[in-house]
Amino acid sequence: MTRSLQAVAYRRPSVLESAPDGRRLGLETSRGATPAGATDHPRFFAGFLTSPQVASAGLLAVADVAAARYYQPQLRASLDPVVTGNGDRLRFESFSGCGGVYARLDVLETGLDGGEVGHGTTNVDVNNPLREALSRIGTDDPLHLRVGPEELAVTTLDGPVVEKKVPLPDRWLRGFAEAQVIAAGFDLRAELTAPEAVRFLRALPRGGGRGASAGPRWVVPAGRGLRPTTRAVPGAVCLPGPERLVALQRVLRHATALRVYGAAATAGAWEVVLPGMRLTLTLSPDAARGFSGEGGVLDALAGDEAAEDAELVSVLLAWEPRVDVAGLAAASGLTPERVRAALVRLGTSGRVGYDTAEAAYFHRELPYEAERVERHNPRLRSARTLVAAGAVSLDGALATVTAEDGHVHRVRDEAGVLSCTCLWWAKYRGGRGPCKHALAVRMVRRGAAAERDAVRAGGGVR
Repeated sequence: MTRSLQAVAYRRPSVLESAPDGRRLGLETSRGATPAGATDHPRFFAGFLTSPQVASAGLLAVADVAAARYYQPQLRASLDPVVTGNGDRLRFESFSGCGGVYARLDVLETGLDGGEVGHGTTNVDVNNPLREALSRIGTDDPLHLRVGPEELAVTTLDGPVVEKKVPLPDRWLRGFAEAQVIAAGFDLRAELTAPEAVRFLRALPRGGGRGASAGPRWVVPAGRGLRPTTRAVPGAVCLPGPERLVALQRVLRHATALRVYGAAATAGAWEVVLPGMRLTLTLSPDAARGFSGEGGVLDALAGDEAAEDAELVSVLLAWEPRVDVAGLAAASGLTPERVRAALVRLGTSGRVGYDTAEAAYFHRELPYEAERVERHNPRLRSARTLVAAGAVSLDGALATVTAEDGHVHRVRDEAGVLSCTCLWWAKYRGGRGPCKHALAVRMVRRGAAAERDAVRAGGGVR
Protein backbone atom coordinates (compact mmCIF):
# COMPACT_ATOMS: atom_id res chain seq x y z
CA MET A 1 0.00 0.00 0.00
CA THR A 2 1.50 3.30 -1.12
CA ARG A 3 1.62 5.93 1.62
CA SER A 4 2.74 9.52 1.91
CA LEU A 5 2.84 12.03 4.75
CA GLN A 6 0.92 15.27 4.62
CA ALA A 7 1.90 18.05 6.99
CA VAL A 8 -1.18 19.50 8.66
CA ALA A 9 -0.26 22.71 10.50
CA TYR A 10 -2.35 24.74 12.94
CA ARG A 11 -1.80 28.09 14.68
CA ARG A 12 -2.49 26.42 18.01
CA PRO A 13 -4.45 23.42 19.30
CA SER A 14 -8.24 23.55 19.17
CA VAL A 15 -9.60 24.24 22.64
CA LEU A 16 -12.81 24.56 24.64
CA GLU A 17 -12.62 27.59 26.97
CA SER A 18 -14.89 29.18 29.56
CA ALA A 19 -16.07 32.75 28.98
CA PRO A 20 -18.51 35.19 30.69
CA ASP A 21 -21.21 34.44 28.07
CA GLY A 22 -20.74 30.66 28.13
CA ARG A 23 -18.19 28.31 26.69
CA ARG A 24 -16.19 28.98 23.55
CA LEU A 25 -15.14 26.21 21.18
CA GLY A 26 -12.27 27.25 18.94
CA LEU A 27 -11.60 24.79 16.12
CA GLU A 28 -8.27 25.56 14.49
CA THR A 29 -7.95 25.15 10.75
CA SER A 30 -5.02 24.19 8.53
CA ARG A 31 -4.18 25.36 5.03
CA GLY A 32 -7.27 25.04 2.86
CA ALA A 33 -9.09 25.97 -0.33
CA THR A 34 -11.38 29.02 -0.50
CA PRO A 35 -12.97 31.08 -3.31
CA ALA A 36 -9.89 33.30 -3.09
CA GLY A 37 -7.55 30.33 -3.59
CA ALA A 38 -5.39 28.40 -1.13
CA THR A 39 -5.39 30.14 2.25
CA ASP A 40 -3.49 29.51 5.48
CA HIS A 41 -5.93 28.89 8.34
CA PRO A 42 -9.19 30.08 6.73
CA ARG A 43 -12.04 31.25 8.98
CA PHE A 44 -15.47 29.79 8.15
CA PHE A 45 -17.75 30.63 11.08
CA ALA A 46 -18.08 32.53 14.36
CA GLY A 47 -21.39 32.25 16.19
CA PHE A 48 -23.45 30.09 18.51
CA LEU A 49 -24.63 26.50 18.15
CA THR A 50 -28.35 26.09 18.80
CA SER A 51 -27.85 22.57 20.21
CA PRO A 52 -24.39 22.56 21.83
CA GLN A 53 -24.50 19.10 23.37
CA VAL A 54 -25.80 17.53 20.16
CA ALA A 55 -23.14 19.24 18.04
CA SER A 56 -20.41 18.17 20.47
CA ALA A 57 -21.57 14.55 20.34
CA GLY A 58 -21.74 14.66 16.54
CA LEU A 59 -18.25 16.12 16.23
CA LEU A 60 -16.93 13.43 18.58
CA ALA A 61 -18.57 10.75 16.43
CA VAL A 62 -16.78 12.06 13.33
CA ALA A 63 -13.52 12.13 15.29
CA ASP A 64 -14.17 8.56 16.48
CA VAL A 65 -14.29 7.37 12.87
CA ALA A 66 -11.16 9.33 11.96
CA ALA A 67 -9.25 7.59 14.75
CA ALA A 68 -10.66 4.09 14.19
CA ARG A 69 -9.68 1.00 12.28
CA TYR A 70 -12.65 -1.38 12.22
CA TYR A 71 -10.67 -4.01 10.34
CA GLN A 72 -7.36 -5.00 11.98
CA PRO A 73 -8.05 -2.55 14.84
CA GLN A 74 -4.65 -3.14 16.44
CA LEU A 75 -3.08 -0.87 13.81
CA ARG A 76 -3.09 2.87 14.47
CA ALA A 77 -5.17 5.34 12.52
CA SER A 78 -4.87 9.11 12.56
CA LEU A 79 -6.58 11.45 10.14
CA ASP A 80 -7.84 14.88 11.14
CA PRO A 81 -11.46 15.54 10.13
CA VAL A 82 -12.19 17.84 7.21
CA VAL A 83 -14.52 20.84 7.49
CA THR A 84 -16.29 22.52 4.57
CA GLY A 85 -18.19 25.80 4.67
CA ASN A 86 -20.97 25.76 2.09
CA GLY A 87 -22.47 29.19 2.78
CA ASP A 88 -25.50 27.87 4.68
CA ARG A 89 -23.99 24.93 6.63
CA LEU A 90 -20.83 23.36 7.97
CA ARG A 91 -19.88 19.81 7.01
CA PHE A 92 -17.42 17.79 9.08
CA GLU A 93 -16.11 14.66 7.33
CA SER A 94 -13.76 11.81 8.14
CA PHE A 95 -12.66 8.40 6.89
CA SER A 96 -11.67 5.44 9.01
CA GLY A 97 -8.10 4.19 8.98
CA CYS A 98 -9.18 0.91 7.37
CA GLY A 99 -10.93 2.81 4.57
CA GLY A 100 -14.32 1.16 5.14
CA VAL A 101 -16.35 3.83 6.97
CA TYR A 102 -17.09 7.38 5.83
CA ALA A 103 -18.61 9.79 8.37
CA ARG A 104 -20.16 13.23 7.86
CA LEU A 105 -21.82 15.64 10.29
CA ASP A 106 -23.89 18.30 8.54
CA VAL A 107 -24.57 21.26 10.85
CA LEU A 108 -27.43 22.91 9.02
CA GLU A 109 -28.55 26.53 8.98
CA THR A 110 -31.02 25.88 11.83
CA GLY A 111 -28.16 24.50 13.94
CA LEU A 112 -26.15 27.73 13.67
CA ASP A 113 -26.96 31.12 15.16
CA GLY A 114 -25.44 34.57 14.89
CA GLY A 115 -22.82 34.26 12.21
CA GLU A 116 -22.37 33.90 8.47
CA VAL A 117 -20.94 30.67 7.11
CA GLY A 118 -17.99 31.08 4.78
CA HIS A 119 -16.91 28.96 1.83
CA GLY A 120 -13.99 26.56 1.61
CA THR A 121 -12.48 23.31 2.86
CA THR A 122 -9.64 22.50 5.25
CA ASN A 123 -8.58 20.10 8.00
CA VAL A 124 -9.65 20.86 11.56
CA ASP A 125 -7.74 19.94 14.71
CA VAL A 126 -9.61 17.58 17.07
CA ASN A 127 -7.07 16.63 19.74
CA ASN A 128 -7.43 14.38 22.77
CA PRO A 129 -7.82 17.15 25.39
CA LEU A 130 -10.53 18.73 23.24
CA ARG A 131 -12.34 15.38 22.94
CA GLU A 132 -12.40 15.03 26.72
CA ALA A 133 -13.74 18.58 27.11
CA LEU A 134 -16.47 18.09 24.49
CA SER A 135 -17.70 14.95 26.23
CA ARG A 136 -18.50 17.06 29.30
CA ILE A 137 -20.69 19.64 27.53
CA GLY A 138 -24.01 19.98 29.37
CA THR A 139 -27.49 20.54 27.99
CA ASP A 140 -27.74 24.13 29.26
CA ASP A 141 -24.25 25.29 28.35
CA PRO A 142 -24.27 28.08 25.72
CA LEU A 143 -21.57 27.25 23.19
CA HIS A 144 -19.93 29.76 20.88
CA LEU A 145 -18.25 28.08 17.91
CA ARG A 146 -15.34 29.51 15.99
CA VAL A 147 -14.08 27.60 12.95
CA GLY A 148 -10.76 29.20 12.09
CA PRO A 149 -8.37 31.48 13.97
CA GLU A 150 -9.36 34.48 16.05
CA GLU A 151 -9.13 37.79 14.23
CA LEU A 152 -6.17 38.77 16.43
CA ALA A 153 -4.37 35.56 15.54
CA VAL A 154 -4.87 36.18 11.85
CA THR A 155 -3.01 39.47 11.98
CA THR A 156 -0.33 38.94 14.63
CA LEU A 157 0.84 35.31 14.67
CA ASP A 158 3.59 34.25 12.31
CA GLY A 159 3.90 30.62 11.29
CA PRO A 160 2.33 27.48 12.71
CA VAL A 161 3.04 26.36 16.25
CA VAL A 162 1.35 22.93 15.97
CA GLU A 163 2.15 20.49 13.19
CA LYS A 164 0.99 16.92 12.59
CA LYS A 165 2.34 14.45 10.06
CA VAL A 166 -0.76 12.66 8.78
CA PRO A 167 -0.32 9.41 6.80
CA LEU A 168 -2.35 9.41 3.59
CA PRO A 169 -2.51 5.91 2.07
CA ASP A 170 -3.58 5.93 -1.57
CA ARG A 171 -6.56 3.74 -0.79
CA TRP A 172 -7.96 6.45 1.51
CA LEU A 173 -7.83 8.91 -1.36
CA ARG A 174 -9.57 6.47 -3.70
CA GLY A 175 -12.04 5.69 -0.91
CA PHE A 176 -13.40 9.25 -0.79
CA ALA A 177 -14.15 9.01 -4.51
CA GLU A 178 -15.69 5.53 -4.37
CA ALA A 179 -17.88 6.38 -1.35
CA GLN A 180 -19.64 9.24 -3.12
CA VAL A 181 -20.11 7.21 -6.32
CA ILE A 182 -21.73 4.35 -4.39
CA ALA A 183 -23.88 6.72 -2.31
CA ALA A 184 -25.21 8.40 -5.47
CA GLY A 185 -26.93 5.11 -6.30
CA PHE A 186 -28.69 4.78 -2.94
CA ASP A 187 -32.37 5.32 -2.29
CA LEU A 188 -34.28 5.64 0.98
CA ARG A 189 -35.15 2.14 2.24
CA ALA A 190 -36.43 2.81 5.78
CA GLU A 191 -37.14 5.60 8.25
CA LEU A 192 -37.41 4.75 11.95
CA THR A 193 -38.72 6.82 14.83
CA ALA A 194 -36.27 7.72 17.56
CA PRO A 195 -37.36 4.92 19.96
CA GLU A 196 -37.15 2.29 17.20
CA ALA A 197 -33.77 3.64 16.07
CA VAL A 198 -32.38 3.43 19.60
CA ARG A 199 -33.75 -0.07 20.04
CA PHE A 200 -32.21 -1.34 16.80
CA LEU A 201 -28.80 0.34 17.03
CA ARG A 202 -28.20 -0.54 20.66
CA ALA A 203 -28.85 -4.21 19.86
CA LEU A 204 -25.99 -4.29 17.32
CA PRO A 205 -22.59 -5.73 18.29
CA ARG A 206 -20.05 -3.10 19.30
CA GLY A 207 -17.00 -4.93 17.97
CA GLY A 208 -13.69 -5.68 19.56
CA GLY A 209 -14.39 -9.36 20.20
CA ARG A 210 -13.79 -12.37 18.06
CA GLY A 211 -16.62 -12.87 15.61
CA ALA A 212 -17.87 -9.31 15.98
CA SER A 213 -18.59 -9.15 12.26
CA ALA A 214 -20.86 -12.19 12.46
CA GLY A 215 -23.94 -9.98 12.94
CA PRO A 216 -26.69 -9.56 10.36
CA ARG A 217 -25.55 -9.29 6.76
CA TRP A 218 -28.86 -7.73 5.69
CA VAL A 219 -31.68 -5.84 7.36
CA VAL A 220 -35.18 -5.32 6.02
CA PRO A 221 -38.01 -2.97 7.08
CA ALA A 222 -40.51 -4.77 9.29
CA GLY A 223 -43.41 -2.80 10.75
CA ARG A 224 -41.96 0.31 12.39
CA GLY A 225 -38.46 -1.16 12.73
CA LEU A 226 -35.82 -3.30 11.05
CA ARG A 227 -35.15 -7.01 11.31
CA PRO A 228 -32.09 -9.02 10.23
CA THR A 229 -32.27 -11.36 7.28
CA THR A 230 -29.77 -13.74 5.71
CA ARG A 231 -30.43 -12.80 2.09
CA ALA A 232 -30.95 -9.80 -0.15
CA VAL A 233 -34.74 -9.73 -0.31
CA PRO A 234 -36.40 -6.77 -2.08
CA GLY A 235 -35.99 -3.56 -0.09
CA ALA A 236 -33.24 -4.97 2.14
CA VAL A 237 -30.07 -3.06 3.04
CA CYS A 238 -26.70 -4.79 3.24
CA LEU A 239 -25.11 -4.49 6.69
CA PRO A 240 -21.69 -6.14 6.73
CA GLY A 241 -19.78 -5.52 9.93
CA PRO A 242 -22.65 -3.97 11.90
CA GLU A 243 -20.20 -3.07 14.69
CA ARG A 244 -18.93 -0.36 12.34
CA LEU A 245 -22.02 1.71 13.25
CA VAL A 246 -20.75 2.11 16.81
CA ALA A 247 -19.98 5.82 16.33
CA LEU A 248 -23.73 6.48 16.07
CA GLN A 249 -24.03 5.56 19.75
CA ARG A 250 -22.60 9.02 20.54
CA VAL A 251 -25.77 10.79 19.36
CA LEU A 252 -28.55 8.26 19.95
CA ARG A 253 -30.13 10.04 22.90
CA HIS A 254 -30.51 13.18 20.78
CA ALA A 255 -31.92 11.40 17.70
CA THR A 256 -35.29 12.34 16.24
CA ALA A 257 -35.21 9.69 13.49
CA LEU A 258 -33.01 7.20 11.66
CA ARG A 259 -32.97 6.98 7.88
CA VAL A 260 -31.42 4.04 6.07
CA TYR A 261 -30.31 4.26 2.43
CA GLY A 262 -29.16 1.42 0.21
CA ALA A 263 -29.05 -0.23 -3.18
CA ALA A 264 -28.88 -3.77 -4.49
CA ALA A 265 -25.72 -5.71 -3.55
CA THR A 266 -23.98 -2.83 -1.77
CA ALA A 267 -23.81 -1.61 1.79
CA GLY A 268 -25.74 1.46 2.85
CA ALA A 269 -25.76 4.84 4.51
CA TRP A 270 -27.15 5.30 8.02
CA GLU A 271 -28.33 8.81 8.83
CA VAL A 272 -29.28 9.92 12.34
CA VAL A 273 -31.51 13.00 12.21
CA LEU A 274 -30.66 15.45 15.00
CA PRO A 275 -31.91 18.92 15.99
CA GLY A 276 -30.44 21.23 13.36
CA MET A 277 -28.01 18.65 11.98
CA ARG A 278 -27.51 15.17 10.53
CA LEU A 279 -24.88 12.51 11.20
CA THR A 280 -24.34 9.97 8.40
CA LEU A 281 -22.15 6.87 8.28
CA THR A 282 -21.61 5.15 4.94
CA LEU A 283 -20.24 1.61 5.07
CA SER A 284 -18.21 -0.26 2.45
CA PRO A 285 -19.82 -3.45 1.07
CA ASP A 286 -17.43 -5.69 3.01
CA ALA A 287 -16.10 -5.17 6.53
CA ALA A 288 -12.76 -6.69 5.52
CA ARG A 289 -12.12 -4.23 2.69
CA GLY A 290 -12.42 -0.51 2.21
CA PHE A 291 -14.09 1.51 -0.52
CA SER A 292 -10.90 1.87 -2.57
CA GLY A 293 -11.31 -1.34 -4.58
CA GLU A 294 -14.98 -1.00 -5.51
CA GLY A 295 -14.26 0.26 -9.03
CA GLY A 296 -17.15 2.69 -9.29
CA VAL A 297 -14.98 5.51 -10.67
CA LEU A 298 -13.09 3.52 -13.30
CA ASP A 299 -15.35 4.37 -16.22
CA ALA A 300 -15.15 8.08 -15.41
CA LEU A 301 -11.37 7.95 -15.12
CA ALA A 302 -10.99 6.02 -18.35
CA GLY A 303 -12.68 8.51 -20.67
CA ASP A 304 -10.89 11.51 -22.17
CA GLU A 305 -14.27 13.20 -22.69
CA ALA A 306 -15.07 13.05 -18.97
CA ALA A 307 -11.69 14.60 -18.16
CA GLU A 308 -12.37 17.56 -20.45
CA ASP A 309 -15.93 17.90 -19.15
CA ALA A 310 -14.66 17.86 -15.56
CA GLU A 311 -12.33 20.80 -16.27
CA LEU A 312 -15.27 22.78 -17.63
CA VAL A 313 -17.66 21.88 -14.81
CA SER A 314 -15.05 22.60 -12.13
CA VAL A 315 -14.91 26.25 -13.22
CA LEU A 316 -18.67 26.54 -12.63
CA LEU A 317 -18.69 25.11 -9.11
CA ALA A 318 -19.14 27.73 -6.42
CA TRP A 319 -19.13 25.88 -3.08
CA GLU A 320 -22.82 25.10 -3.43
CA PRO A 321 -24.39 23.01 -0.67
CA ARG A 322 -26.43 21.35 -3.43
CA VAL A 323 -24.99 21.07 -6.92
CA ASP A 324 -27.73 21.64 -9.50
CA VAL A 325 -27.04 19.21 -12.35
CA ALA A 326 -29.61 20.81 -14.64
CA GLY A 327 -28.16 24.26 -13.98
CA LEU A 328 -24.62 23.05 -14.68
CA ALA A 329 -25.83 21.40 -17.90
CA ALA A 330 -27.38 24.66 -19.07
CA ALA A 331 -24.33 26.73 -18.13
CA SER A 332 -21.81 24.32 -19.64
CA GLY A 333 -23.70 23.22 -22.74
CA LEU A 334 -23.27 19.57 -21.71
CA THR A 335 -25.99 16.98 -21.29
CA PRO A 336 -27.03 16.10 -17.72
CA GLU A 337 -25.47 12.65 -18.23
CA ARG A 338 -22.10 14.18 -19.12
CA VAL A 339 -22.33 16.57 -16.16
CA ARG A 340 -22.90 13.61 -13.80
CA ALA A 341 -19.92 11.79 -15.31
CA ALA A 342 -17.84 14.94 -14.84
CA LEU A 343 -18.91 15.16 -11.20
CA VAL A 344 -17.79 11.55 -10.67
CA ARG A 345 -14.46 12.49 -12.20
CA LEU A 346 -14.16 15.52 -9.90
CA GLY A 347 -14.98 13.26 -6.98
CA THR A 348 -11.76 11.32 -7.59
CA SER A 349 -9.81 14.36 -6.42
CA GLY A 350 -12.22 15.11 -3.57
CA ARG A 351 -13.82 18.12 -5.25
CA VAL A 352 -17.39 16.94 -4.78
CA GLY A 353 -19.20 14.76 -2.26
CA TYR A 354 -22.69 13.30 -2.23
CA ASP A 355 -25.42 13.98 0.33
CA THR A 356 -27.89 11.06 0.46
CA ALA A 357 -30.41 13.08 2.50
CA GLU A 358 -30.79 15.62 -0.30
CA ALA A 359 -29.92 13.27 -3.18
CA ALA A 360 -27.45 15.85 -4.44
CA TYR A 361 -23.74 16.46 -4.88
CA PHE A 362 -22.04 19.24 -2.92
CA HIS A 363 -18.85 21.16 -3.64
CA ARG A 364 -15.77 20.82 -1.47
CA GLU A 365 -12.01 20.75 -2.11
CA LEU A 366 -9.80 18.08 -0.58
CA PRO A 367 -6.00 18.31 -0.98
CA TYR A 368 -5.79 15.37 -3.38
CA GLU A 369 -4.76 15.19 -7.02
CA ALA A 370 -6.93 13.34 -9.53
CA GLU A 371 -3.75 12.26 -11.31
CA ARG A 372 -2.56 10.51 -8.16
CA VAL A 373 -5.79 8.52 -7.83
CA GLU A 374 -5.56 7.51 -11.48
CA ARG A 375 -1.87 6.72 -11.28
CA HIS A 376 -2.29 4.35 -8.35
CA ASN A 377 -5.34 2.47 -9.61
CA PRO A 378 -3.97 -0.91 -10.80
CA ARG A 379 -6.92 -1.89 -13.01
CA LEU A 380 -6.84 1.43 -14.80
CA ARG A 381 -3.08 1.21 -15.36
CA SER A 382 -3.39 -2.34 -16.69
CA ALA A 383 -6.23 -1.38 -19.03
CA ARG A 384 -4.21 1.48 -20.49
CA THR A 385 -1.28 -0.91 -21.00
CA LEU A 386 -3.53 -3.33 -22.89
CA VAL A 387 -4.85 -0.56 -25.14
CA ALA A 388 -1.35 0.79 -25.83
CA ALA A 389 -0.16 -2.73 -26.75
CA GLY A 390 -2.99 -3.17 -29.27
CA ALA A 391 -4.33 -6.13 -27.29
CA VAL A 392 -7.99 -5.35 -28.01
CA SER A 393 -9.80 -6.56 -31.12
CA LEU A 394 -13.44 -5.55 -31.71
CA ASP A 395 -16.03 -7.68 -33.51
CA GLY A 396 -19.49 -6.19 -33.07
CA ALA A 397 -20.82 -6.89 -29.59
CA LEU A 398 -17.85 -9.15 -28.92
CA ALA A 399 -14.26 -8.21 -28.26
CA THR A 400 -11.08 -10.22 -27.82
CA VAL A 401 -8.40 -9.16 -25.37
CA THR A 402 -5.02 -10.85 -25.39
CA ALA A 403 -3.50 -10.47 -21.93
CA GLU A 404 0.16 -9.92 -21.18
CA ASP A 405 0.61 -13.63 -20.36
CA GLY A 406 -0.91 -14.70 -23.69
CA HIS A 407 -4.31 -15.72 -22.32
CA VAL A 408 -7.22 -14.70 -24.52
CA HIS A 409 -10.37 -13.27 -22.91
CA ARG A 410 -13.73 -12.60 -24.53
CA VAL A 411 -15.64 -9.49 -23.58
CA ARG A 412 -19.33 -9.24 -24.47
CA ASP A 413 -21.38 -6.05 -24.62
CA GLU A 414 -25.05 -6.51 -23.74
CA ALA A 415 -26.98 -3.24 -23.76
CA GLY A 416 -23.92 -1.34 -22.53
CA VAL A 417 -23.08 -3.85 -19.78
CA LEU A 418 -19.76 -5.62 -20.34
CA SER A 419 -19.03 -9.16 -19.16
CA CYS A 420 -15.74 -11.06 -19.43
CA THR A 421 -14.45 -14.63 -19.33
CA CYS A 422 -11.64 -13.76 -16.87
CA LEU A 423 -11.40 -14.94 -13.27
CA TRP A 424 -12.04 -11.43 -11.91
CA TRP A 425 -15.43 -11.29 -13.60
CA ALA A 426 -16.26 -14.84 -12.52
CA LYS A 427 -15.55 -13.89 -8.91
CA TYR A 428 -17.26 -10.50 -8.67
CA ARG A 429 -19.75 -10.48 -11.59
CA GLY A 430 -19.30 -6.75 -11.99
CA GLY A 431 -19.93 -6.09 -8.31
CA ARG A 432 -16.61 -4.27 -7.93
CA GLY A 433 -16.58 -2.43 -11.22
CA PRO A 434 -15.20 -3.58 -14.59
CA CYS A 435 -12.20 -5.87 -14.92
CA LYS A 436 -9.13 -4.56 -16.73
CA HIS A 437 -10.15 -6.34 -19.95
CA ALA A 438 -13.66 -4.84 -20.02
CA LEU A 439 -12.21 -1.44 -19.16
CA ALA A 440 -9.73 -1.70 -22.04
CA VAL A 441 -12.56 -2.66 -24.43
CA ARG A 442 -14.59 0.33 -23.29
CA MET A 443 -11.62 2.63 -23.92
CA VAL A 444 -11.15 1.26 -27.44
CA ARG A 445 -14.87 1.53 -28.23
CA ARG A 446 -14.95 5.13 -27.08
CA GLY A 447 -11.89 5.90 -29.17
CA ALA A 448 -13.49 4.28 -32.23
CA ALA A 449 -16.72 6.22 -31.69
CA ALA A 450 -14.83 9.49 -31.34
CA GLU A 451 -12.94 8.76 -34.56
CA ARG A 452 -16.19 8.08 -36.42
CA ASP A 453 -17.69 11.32 -35.15
CA ALA A 454 -14.60 13.22 -36.27
CA VAL A 455 -14.82 11.71 -39.75
CA ARG A 456 -18.51 12.64 -40.04
CA ALA A 457 -17.78 16.17 -38.86
CA GLY A 458 -15.05 16.41 -41.48
CA GLY A 459 -17.35 15.62 -44.37
CA GLY A 460 -17.68 11.85 -44.43
CA VAL A 461 -15.49 8.85 -45.12
CA ARG A 462 -12.63 9.40 -47.52
